[in-house]
Amino acid sequence: MNALPIDQNTLYLVTGITGNLGSSVAARLLDDGQRVRGLALAGDPAAARVPDQVELHIGDVTDPASLAPFFDAPGLDLVVIHCAAVVTVNAGYSQLVHDVNVDGTRNIIDACLAHNVRKLVYVGSTGGIVEAPHGTPITEPDHFEPEKVVGYYGWSKATAAQLVLDAVRDHDLDATLVYPTGIFGPDDYTFGPVARFIIDYCDGKLMAGVEGSFNAVDVRDLADATVAAIESGRKGEGYILGNERVSMPEMLQMLSQLTGGPQVTTILPAGAGKVLGRAADLVGKVSGRPIRMTSFAVYNLTRNNEFDSSKARDELNFNPRPFAQTLADTIDWLDREGRIDAKAA
Repeated sequence: MNALPIDQNTLYLVTGITGNLGSSVAARLLDDGQRVRGLALAGDPAAARVPDQVELHIGDVTDPASLAPFFDAPGLDLVVIHCAAVVTVNAGYSQLVHDVNVDGTRNIIDACLAHNVRKLVYVGSTGGIVEAPHGTPITEPDHFEPEKVVGYYGWSKATAAQLVLDAVRDHDLDATLVYPTGIFGPDDYTFGPVARFIIDYCDGKLMAGVEGSFNAVDVRDLADATVAAIESGRKGEGYILGNERVSMPEMLQMLSQLTGGPQVTTILPAGAGKVLGRAADLVGKVSGRPIRMTSFAVYNLTRNNEFDSSKARDELNFNPRPFAQTLADTIDWLDREGRIDAKAA
């Protein structure tokens, strides 16, 4: 991990400061002695966890007027790390996803151009990259094809990433893009998919797995790579930030070993999982209750989860710790937070 040179003439603007990645990026910048300003939504209870050293601004990426004071820093160089996004396990259209992920990114780009920022690092997603056939590692695209990805979230991230590339081409914006796979690790107060999977297992709600795999990276390693992209990321280039592919049986075995819980050995075929996912979609639509194992969630398990991160390793010094290590750290954190009782799993 290479520290950024301390420069009190540079102000780092982090959107999504209360999220798992945004807060980790801010912590990394503070560790390097940098000046950090963060953007949080009004009324977000997670804002209470933002370190006092961060200059916290209340605003919304969907509201350009609220971004004006966030970007206002006369005499300072600005570096923007755009982490804010809405993630969903539902495949269908969502106005909120569009407003935040697409229009919000457009607003951030416009503000970057208006304030002549030194650098923009945009946090995209591998979900916005067209899937390659199983057996073929997925690499960074030179352009995005939103209509060829699965799920509205993927569409929104592909569309937003293309907006960034268009701004590089058309307006000479100095921007670098990073594309994480899954994000997990300790201090995930959003309780993302991997954390929820662990909680369900420890609560005895996981009777079977679905044939498929996980690809997720420790949020601390993602933060390091995102910060590295500020200085080492090339203009107009994107970097996949992935990890080893972990199969469902491997995941279930690790959970049993790390928590002392029972070994779940029933693995449903992918086809059966997809049928159950579609049924869950219907239940969620009729009941109005949030459903985690949707058809889109099943797709993310059964899709090709082999990603090539060699470009990030070579240029950003990206070196993610093993999945099992982060899983152990996450279980320990969830145990300390009282969300699970690992010994009783």
